[in-house]
Amino acid sequence: MDRLLNRIRANAWGSLTAIPELLGVAPTGKPQAELWMGAHPGAPSQVDRGRGPRSLVELIAEDPDGELGADTAARFGPRLPFLLKVLAAEEPLSLQVHPDAAQARQGFAEEEARGVPIDAPHRNYRDSSHKPEMICAIGDFEGLVGYREIAQTLKLLDALDVPQLAPFARALRNPDQEAALRAATTHVLMLPARLRASVVDAVAAACRRLASNGSPYAEACAAVAGLAERHPGDPGVAVALLLNHIRLREGEAVFLAAGMPHSYLHGVVVEILANSDNVLRCGLTDKHIDVGELLRIMAFRAGPVEILSPEIPKGPEGPRSSEGPWSPGSPERAGPDPGEEVYATPVADFRLSRLRSTAGRGPYLLDTAGPQILLCVRGTATATGADGEVLDLARGQSVYVRAGEPRVAVTVEGDDGLVFRATVPCS
Repeated sequence: MDRLLNRIRANAWGSLTAIPELLGVAPTGKPQAELWMGAHPGAPSQVDRGRGPRSLVELIAEDPDGELGADTAARFGPRLPFLLKVLAAEEPLSLQVHPDAAQARQGFAEEEARGVPIDAPHRNYRDSSHKPEMICAIGDFEGLVGYREIAQTLKLLDALDVPQLAPFARALRNPDQEAALRAATTHVLMLPARLRASVVDAVAAACRRLASNGSPYAEACAAVAGLAERHPGDPGVAVALLLNHIRLREGEAVFLAAGMPHSYLHGVVVEILANSDNVLRCGLTDKHIDVGELLRIMAFRAGPVEILSPEIPKGPEGPRSSEGPWSPGSPERAGPDPGEEVYATPVADFRLSRLRSTAGRGPYLLDTAGPQILLCVRGTATATGADGEVLDLARGQSVYVRAGEPRVAVTVEGDDGLVFRATVPCS
């Protein structure tokens, strides 16, 4: 087991206080947006095994089978397949999508062949990996996720009654859903620069009206009006009208498949994703936007957002609390601990689960067939290896457990103690 030394990434949309509060340090006075835990070259975690801090990227590259396990290394190559983050949004993120595996490989290879520098502002693909992701709220969270059902969006447009959006609405009435969403999105993103300000101003005014009159779309309209204030003349404001407005409570999660448009508006989440930093933006930003490539990878599917809650897997084992106290050297048991709360995900790259306060029961016994990262977000925790090694985790601290280590026991303390566990699903 290794305590992780993690890097914080700054972005203008980040919170001044959320990540410092989690880590128990003083704010710097500058926005801090993301705390990265993992082995992405852009901000790799470090561990110290007695010879000074070393990048987790380097350690995995030197011994993929030893760090990841032979099965994980065979499936994903010499790289940690997932990245864990704490994301703290004070202001909205750019409206964006992420590629699937084939799109990422193709886009990365083409930019490499053209000699586009990996850190160039106009680069679309920083790596060759897809980027499905899941966010889990650790407080109230607000966002825009996926295309709303078209019938509902047409009702919203009727209520807004913005003449400039008439072509937008006509495009949406195509009975072919994919063609309708593609045409409407393309129409907005390709608006001539001379028209953008007037369209966005009209949308903002209509949204403010609906937000104040008790409309069923009041919350969504308030969000869009806020975006227009922050990004005047940005066509992404009109695209936002097409998206589901969601609110998550603590513990609720959303899975975002490749190609799903989204923007995180406000709140703090634990985010797990495939080990990638590929982002294509379609608005609400002053960064590079490649409309053609964006439209190539965007998934034009509409429907409600599935809000996920964690579930305790069912299995033949009884609760740990009935087994008596655990101690180093106790027999191993296969599969997840029966008390572990798991978020269902349809991808092989990652699995996210929660470990709650262990008062009244024995410790969680975690299998270590694959690599994992443990993050304490409330209370304190203790991770104990079968050899007796103990790592104490305060709030905001994290630990990396390489594959193949003897089973780890985790005790979570505090009235509302909470640890997130990131790992790889069994093949």
